[in-house]
Amino acid sequence: MIIKTLLEILYIVALLGLAFYGLGNALTVLLYWQTKNRPMQPTPRAEWPAVTVQLPVFNERYTVERLLNAVTALDYPPEKLQIQVLDDSTDDTAVLVRHLVEQCRARGHAIELIQRRHRFGFKAGALAEGMKTARGELLAIFDADFVPPPDWLKKTVTYFNDPKLACLQTRWGHLNAGNNLLTRAQALGIDGHFIVEQTARSRSGLFLNFNGTAGLWRRTAIEEAGGWQSDTLTEDLDLSYRVQLQGWRIGYVPEIVVPAELPPQVEAFKKQQYRWAKGSFQVVRKIFHRLFTAEMPEAKRLFALLHVTGYFVHPLMLITLLLILPVGLLSPSFLRVFPWTMITAFGPPLLYLVSKTEYHPRLVERLRLLPALVLIGFGLSLNNTLAVLDGLFNRKMGTFTRTPKFNVTSHNRDWAGSAYVVHISPMIWAEIGLGFYALFSMLVLIPHAGWGVMPWLTVYMAGYWFISIFNLLQHRQSGHLRSAEASVA
Repeated sequence: MIIKTLLEILYIVALLGLAFYGLGNALTVLLYWQTKNRPMQPTPRAEWPAVTVQLPVFNERYTVERLLNAVTALDYPPEKLQIQVLDDSTDDTAVLVRHLVEQCRARGHAIELIQRRHRFGFKAGALAEGMKTARGELLAIFDADFVPPPDWLKKTVTYFNDPKLACLQTRWGHLNAGNNLLTRAQALGIDGHFIVEQTARSRSGLFLNFNGTAGLWRRTAIEEAGGWQSDTLTEDLDLSYRVQLQGWRIGYVPEIVVPAELPPQVEAFKKQQYRWAKGSFQVVRKIFHRLFTAEMPEAKRLFALLHVTGYFVHPLMLITLLLILPVGLLSPSFLRVFPWTMITAFGPPLLYLVSKTEYHPRLVERLRLLPALVLIGFGLSLNNTLAVLDGLFNRKMGTFTRTPKFNVTSHNRDWAGSAYVVHISPMIWAEIGLGFYALFSMLVLIPHAGWGVMPWLTVYMAGYWFISIFNLLQHRQSGHLRSAEASVA
């Protein structure tokens, strides 16, 4: 009886938790509609400020030349512009970078190369090292897969007449949205974040985050908040919250877009999500107390909590799946009493459906991609649950596993033969097993609890099998390509 009661309570708590986050998405959409016509206003500058562009690089042989070509083409007074290449590479990228930097220097660009012998602090450590010799009062940061347009810098610096603006984030675009179904769904998911979430938070005075790249920072804000710190895997989220808790503000301009490469490989995408989920809960552990003791409106505190703990939906999803079978057998009435909490499941899809961009301008396109995005979200729940637990309970920081970039576009789709292809994880067999568990639960529970359990368990089953089968097919493709290259050699 005690076990039955505990399972019922845990099941209800998981459902209410999902409802809480789903309602948060719905409220975010509402805030977006209220504020979408209130953009930040730039102010013309009497003179251009000194800017340092920082380019953290680690084993980026396929994209670093493209990045340097874009950054050296920025339209900005050369005497006010410094470029830093912060290269921690351990492969032949290091030699390539030295050659490219020498070429840029020969063309008259003020460019500095910093190559560390170790990766201490990973990206945060590289950025902190760069700040020692950075000359700019503003610091622009671009990851290796981003291609800033020439006018990006002149457009962004005009917002820094606001003395409390610490950082200006610009929108991520997509170089390879049409590469495969995974990249198309990712593009929709990222558009939902950048069009709806970031816009709503920025224009409603809520906490938001610098997304690690395609942003411009005020140096003094970084220094006042304690600088770049390497005790989490999401140094961008960490600094964003420390800066805002100090009273600074982060702005966001969706009209300025920087195209970037989406990971086309399922396993690489999963590792990226793992790093983001683990890092976000390392930040939760780090700033949780300050978030609750800082003086701010309670609504702002609540939205900050929803934001920084967003990946917690994945453990709640996994708990709901694992408990539905025992709860359905022991207390089938529970599956009929609490279906109303599923109403809030419409919050996330609504967020993505209203995120109209140049990449998905028509509603019918977004509707077509929504099922794939939903399946990916359900299929990632095991991967991201393990990451959340790792971030909460493992005191060791862990290794910053970079997301491989292949220099692919929607037209150039060849990546499977790359040296950076990520090996498949044994976790895939657990994901396939969870798909079978969802199927088994559905077959067992229909006679006890009715057909109402079928839709949700079908989504769980399809989500796990979608992500794992897609992963296996890509693994087979890359294996065949490598075998063919080896035979030719």
